[in-house]
Amino acid sequence: MIEPHAPAPPGAPPSWGVQGQARLPVSPGIGRFLVLAGVFVCAACGLVYELELVALASYLMGDSVTQASVVLSVMVFAMGIGSLAAKRLRPRAAAGFGAVEAALALVGGCSAMALYAVFAWTGDWSGLWAAGSRYLLVAFSLAIGLLIGAEVPLLMELIQRIRRQDAGGAVADLFAADYVGALVGGLAFPFLLLPLLGQVTGALLTGTVNALAGGALVLGLFRRDLTRRGRWLLLVANLVVLGVLAAAAVLVDDFERAARHAVYGEDVRVALQSGVQEVVLTGGTHGSPLDLFLDGRLRVSGRDERRFHEALVHPAMNGPHARVLVLGGGDGLAVREVLRHSGVRRVDVVELDAAVIGLARHDPALSRLNGHVYDDPRVHVAVTDAFRWLRGAHSTYDVVISDLPDPGITASTKLYSQEFYGLASRVLAPDGRLAVHAGPVATRRRIFWTVDATVRAAGLHTVPYRVGGRDIGFAAGPDRTAGASRAPHDWGFLLAAATPPVLGLDPAAPPPRTLTRPGLNADVRAASRTRITGLAPSTLVHPRYAD
Repeated sequence: MIEPHAPAPPGAPPSWGVQGQARLPVSPGIGRFLVLAGVFVCAACGLVYELELVALASYLMGDSVTQASVVLSVMVFAMGIGSLAAKRLRPRAAAGFGAVEAALALVGGCSAMALYAVFAWTGDWSGLWAAGSRYLLVAFSLAIGLLIGAEVPLLMELIQRIRRQDAGGAVADLFAADYVGALVGGLAFPFLLLPLLGQVTGALLTGTVNALAGGALVLGLFRRDLTRRGRWLLLVANLVVLGVLAAAAVLVDDFERAARHAVYGEDVRVALQSGVQEVVLTGGTHGSPLDLFLDGRLRVSGRDERRFHEALVHPAMNGPHARVLVLGGGDGLAVREVLRHSGVRRVDVVELDAAVIGLARHDPALSRLNGHVYDDPRVHVAVTDAFRWLRGAHSTYDVVISDLPDPGITASTKLYSQEFYGLASRVLAPDGRLAVHAGPVATRRRIFWTVDATVRAAGLHTVPYRVGGRDIGFAAGPDRTAGASRAPHDWGFLLAAATPPVLGLDPAAPPPRTLTRPGLNADVRAASRTRITGLAPSTLVHPRYAD
């Protein structure tokens, strides 16, 4: 409960600091500097914990907007509760701050490992455990927010015990150090910790820095405020926290390997963190099917990829196809289907992640699956964002293949916007065709038909169709489900053009293994039966992709 305070008379000293001036081993000026330096470090660590929870939750559970909203709103609410609760600790501000920092270092430092462990080993359980990682995310957000919120009142008490000043000046100094520390932490996470150490090790290192800073500040500067027993208890607590974090750091490689096997299975061959995403390859040897995961999502399955890529590419190739543009598709599998058609003179591939291109070129299993397409001199690669590339494109193409992640993924929303399809239509030749992977139809009807409405809003005519036969076996990351009933059973596609396109197959090309002309007609009818009318297009400023 917020307590009412009567206004202090002019010139009266602040109401805090009832214990009197602290006995410091250094001068008051140096003492204030050290406290503000501690505020700086603790603020940086606190923001890293927040960003780490948002990033890991987005990777594990998908929909970064929802995860960021949950983490930040719960954490800010908890900070207010923690600030109120810390008022009871003000008479023992030094001991309270030391205890809060030790607890924050332990909880924040271990949060990534605990969240990943629950997801890896219980994510495919049924019942309450199916959403266990979501509950744990809220619990960590609440706990970390409570501890961060408790810091400011205690630090205010400590800094006033060094040298009393008016409340406005003390708050200004404290918040200045806090905000600058948050800036450093916010920049360090994406540019240093995440690319160099990864999420788990980065969180453990942040917890270690947090424990050292909090313990050093209290035991070094305010040790005379503690009893002999209090000093020993705080020292032992910090040593235990540091020991737990150090042990976790030593075991982190084994932990990540075991967790990765729990998520992806035992046959993990390649696992790397590129500058864009986590890339995992499983199988592809000794007769086992190859699977490619990007940020935990099953992007390519050797069990059914041919059916997907034939359905995406071959209907669009029925017509002129000398120049072909593939947006995404760095795995080379869509390009493989393109090159099966005679008369193709040039294929431009625009892929965001150079690591995917590298694997498609050099990994024996993946390069064998794509037919070594990157050795073909007709294939040219641009490693860049597809939206940015289209804005600067001046060439025209007979066929544009949009082989991009599902539209329900927040990071790919702009690649399914009206603006994006407007740019794609500009590079189409007058009789060119655009093929779009629009996500599953049966389980995500609204998303599929929103893509259709968005393409039509860009001035193109569409023919929607769906193809069944999708493998509903193993999935990871946000696609992991407790049962097969929620897993996608099909793929949805759109064939678009400036004039009404005709869905068919190129009679001059080798016939696809999984597609027939009568089958395509049935696929069109199957998609049309699920139509949802009246949907608004998705734009950059108003994305509409939600289940």
